[in-house]
Amino acid sequence: MCGIVAYVGHREACPIIIKGLKRLEYRGYDSAGIALLNGNLNVYKKKGKVSELEAFISDKNTHSHIGMGHTRWATHGEPNDANAHPHYSSSKKIAIIHNGIIENYGSLKQHLLNKGYEFHSDTDSEVFINLIEDIQENSGVSLPEAVRLALHEVVGAYAIVVISHDSPNQLIAARKGSPLVIGVGKDEFFLASDATPIIEYTNEVVYLNDYELAVIRDGKLDIRTREDVSQTPYIQTLEMELESIEKGGYPHFMLKEIFEQPRSILDSMRGRLVAENSHLVMASVIEFENKFKNAERILIVACGTSWHAGLVAEYLIEEFARVPVEVEYASEFRYRNPIIKEGDIVIAISQSGETADTLAAIELAKSKGAMIFGVCNVVGSSIARATDAGAYTHAGPEIGVASTKAFT
Repeated sequence: MCGIVAYVGHREACPIIIKGLKRLEYRGYDSAGIALLNGNLNVYKKKGKVSELEAFISDKNTHSHIGMGHTRWATHGEPNDANAHPHYSSSKKIAIIHNGIIENYGSLKQHLLNKGYEFHSDTDSEVFINLIEDIQENSGVSLPEAVRLALHEVVGAYAIVVISHDSPNQLIAARKGSPLVIGVGKDEFFLASDATPIIEYTNEVVYLNDYELAVIRDGKLDIRTREDVSQTPYIQTLEMELESIEKGGYPHFMLKEIFEQPRSILDSMRGRLVAENSHLVMASVIEFENKFKNAERILIVACGTSWHAGLVAEYLIEEFARVPVEVEYASEFRYRNPIIKEGDIVIAISQSGETADTLAAIELAKSKGAMIFGVCNVVGSSIARATDAGAYTHAGPEIGVASTKAFT
């Protein structure tokens, strides 16, 4: 799992995808690959850096107006060329890129082996694409319908993009528990794990929700739920600037972001701090003022640096609000049976807004009747959409792996 980039439109797809994969390198990866449709469905992949993939395809025919690319961080199978994405189906007519983990891939693989399918990698993703092909061949349905039916059979998290030799102007995407953003341009569409590969071309995006399936075909975007209910795409305008995801003269993103911290603190306070009386005004808190005033307890759930930020918040909230606060690691909180009451407020902290354990903790707390308040940095992220209220830190994009601005 790691980074996804895809494109369909009037431009050359390959340069857009390669540049997008480079913008996603901060997520970490061990291999990279690309699939392009230009009469044939061609897949190229290499263990190592995106630059090695770029060199590998330099003498290939990469002319295409539709394609998809992927950077992989190994979960199923060792890092090598065979396990890198994209993956062909057995017929080599369909290809997939996939972020996430399919938990029941073992039983699905055995089912397909019994039907005569052969596998050329150790990945759950190759099982996924062959499951889709098997459903399409045996049910006689369209590829989007085969993907939708396959989503009912897989257990786990996924963000996928599928292309087919037989549908040269069609991209199919779906997500559950792993982020996927669709960039909307003029007669063109971009897909990515986050907005950084997209912002150079368009600032209009659609964030795909869990259990949604997107079909992009002939310049149109159709979104449906896994239950085949049509959804109206909600197009948002990104405030991100291209300069914010470039080094800006610094040798490393990490160094740049360290020096951006004072500005980030000002940006976070801008519009919230009232100079006359030094009050901090947060509209989302005011909206739920009675809930906060009557809270019996506050639970903070987070991971990594966000958890450490929560420890600082615990001291401040207890000192000034005189409400008991507990700080929990989301990865542990979700797997035990925590005591959560309807009078509790759960504060979920995440820089990316996509932390899987924190999202799972939110769902658990919501099921117990608690109010959820999110603190994240990425506008439109999954946690921002899953909470009852929240606040953005407005720290700007973080490309360096270690959080700096958002943590501060």
